[in-house]
Amino acid sequence: MRIAIPVTGDRLDEHFGHCEKFAFVDVDPGTKAVIATTEAGAPEHQHGLLPPWLKERGVTLVIAGGMGAHARSLLQEASIEIHTGAPAETAAVLVARYLDGTLESSDRACDHTCAH
Repeated sequence: MRIAIPVTGDRLDEHFGHCEKFAFVDVDPGTKAVIATTEAGAPEHQHGLLPPWLKERGVTLVIAGGMGAHARSLLQEASIEIHTGAPAETAAVLVARYLDGTLESSDRACDHTCAH
């Protein structure tokens, strides 16, 4: 499984579509062990671009803060699971909490007034 987390600096960016880069964390779903962590600069912001970009990179889950309805819909169409409402932590902390079941989720939407 490949998890993508939108980050700016070393922490989750509250605004999914305007992050600086993505942290990609590869996890063995059987053992829940982290296999590898990489980063890639986010493409220039364009509505609808991120879901296919993430799918091309093998992403199966996105952990995000807030996310707009359109992005949520496009990710679901691309068969990418979504976990929103995450706090502004590092990718390592977020993945560890997701894997041990302690990362809470919400349907927090993003209305373009999120803090960057």
